[in-house]
Amino acid sequence: MELEFKDAFWGGNFISHAGYEAIIQRLNDGRRTCKDIEDLFKMRASAEEKYGKELVAISRKVGGFYEICTLRTSIDEMKTQMEMIGNLHMQLSGLLKEEAKRIEQFREKQKDQRKKVELVMEKVQKGKVSFYKKTIDSARHYEQRCREADEVEQTAEKMSNTSTATPKQIDKLSNKSKQCREAAEEAERQYKSNIEQLDQLRQEWELTHSNTCEMFQQQEAERLSALRNGLWVHCNHLSMQCVKADECYEGVRKILEKCDIIADMNCFVGIKGTGSSRPAPIKYQNYYEKDGTEVRNGSTGLVGGVMKKFSNLLQGNSLAGSSMSIHKDPGADSTGDYEDVYTAIPKIHSSHQGEQYKAVYEYVAQRDDELSMFVGDAVLVMNQGEDGWWMVQRDGQTGLVPGSYLAKE
Repeated sequence: MELEFKDAFWGGNFISHAGYEAIIQRLNDGRRTCKDIEDLFKMRASAEEKYGKELVAISRKVGGFYEICTLRTSIDEMKTQMEMIGNLHMQLSGLLKEEAKRIEQFREKQKDQRKKVELVMEKVQKGKVSFYKKTIDSARHYEQRCREADEVEQTAEKMSNTSTATPKQIDKLSNKSKQCREAAEEAERQYKSNIEQLDQLRQEWELTHSNTCEMFQQQEAERLSALRNGLWVHCNHLSMQCVKADECYEGVRKILEKCDIIADMNCFVGIKGTGSSRPAPIKYQNYYEKDGTEVRNGSTGLVGGVMKKFSNLLQGNSLAGSSMSIHKDPGADSTGDYEDVYTAIPKIHSSHQGEQYKAVYEYVAQRDDELSMFVGDAVLVMNQGEDGWWMVQRDGQTGLVPGSYLAKE
């Protein structure tokens, strides 16, 4: 059963307004609560906006550019979803600001409604209290006049029974007694009139008080409903934020499920591997057991050593995409110029020369025969090595790059 304000906030004292003041205090406390909830929404909105901006900044600052293959894809997805979550928090901030604005508008609306009713109620209360005091004064005046009339009548009666009293004195007291009685009757009429008017003011005040209590009770119910709904919507926004964030994280988890550790290691080996041939052990060679011809002809030994060293170098570079090899002409004079060694190097032949590709990943050269490139750079592929290293040309520079870092335009 719902209790009514108009049945519960009265008082035994005619001029007491304790019930009305209790309701006003409750409404003032409710208004402060509205302001507190409004501030809560604003502070939460500010926190969400700050957090969202920080997430976006973090997602753009984090690198991960040196990772490769599937883990690189997972890191990029994490950064993308982190930025998306940051944007969602900033959107949530906007929604919370709108909720705070609605609470503020509701609070001001109730304030304006209360102000009109309070002015009417204060006017009725002041009129009732003022006329009550006037009625009490008329009652005192009536009682005073009645006492005066009674005293004069008693004095006149005593004097009329006294043998020494003259007829003139008796007439004078009789006239005074009559005047006092008339004054008492006039005071009585005024007192009765004030009582009747005061009763009318009382009825008017009771009606106004009842209507005011009904209006204030309706306001209180609206306030409670508005705050409850506001907090409910607030929680819904936060729950939806959690759901959306979890969807973003689920997207990252799905990409991480495809992250293959073995594939990433194989990719690294394929890109950065330096070959599977181990260096041969260094054997002891007696100086005196060397070929006599080699000992006698130092130039032949020198050229042969240079040829062997250069051939080994080219064999090592073949792991980086080169197919070059050294073939020494058997008929060449061993005492000739050293330039014959370099003229014996055959040119690179490839069926993929002249194809245009585009860099999809950044690469920093690690050796002198490699070429650095940035994402989006256009390169001309001169040779596609079977080991994954391609010979490319960019801006007049030539070098080796990982073939998996390129895509055909």
